[in-house]
Amino acid sequence: MARYELRFSGAGGQGLITAGIILAEAASIHEGKQAVQSQSYGPEARGGASKSEVIIDDVPVDYPKATKVDALLALTQEACDKYSADLKDTGILLYDTDLVTKLPEGGFKKVGFNIINTAKNEVGREIVANIVALGAMIALTGVVSRENGLKAVLSRVPEAFLELNEKAYAAGFEKATAAAKYLSLLHI
Repeated sequence: MARYELRFSGAGGQGLITAGIILAEAASIHEGKQAVQSQSYGPEARGGASKSEVIIDDVPVDYPKATKVDALLALTQEACDKYSADLKDTGILLYDTDLVTKLPEGGFKKVGFNIINTAKNEVGREIVANIVALGAMIALTGVVSRENGLKAVLSRVPEAFLELNEKAYAAGFEKATAAAKYLSLLHI
């Protein structure tokens, strides 16, 4: 696999850094790939646009910042506006259809569903929207297997929340699969 750059973006407090860390661990620990994760959250931790970036490669990662993003998650309009400029024309934009209503121009694939409402209404807790989004990103990109993504999720959450997070991950994976079926871009 060549270098693959992913960016999780939204508002501070949405768990995007955790999602990035989990994905990097899935790639490095469970799949034996090289992975780095970085984040930007300074004053954004109080609600402004924030991001978490993950770079995955077969060889050591020599530069830990995303410059040409292959896949972007946007959970807010502000984050979409701020971070979509780096998305490759061949990339994937995954967005929350309830919160991102003005999509950027570009040749990239656009896949959306109501991520936060899925967490709240179908899974039962809005706090796991980041895990719903993580499952969706893994389904759309194929950077790690479904199983290894789930292993990384379950290794990061307290035992009392294993079932909730497993349900959130599965919901995201399945929703993204359904939303993207017609685009012929799934790697599963």
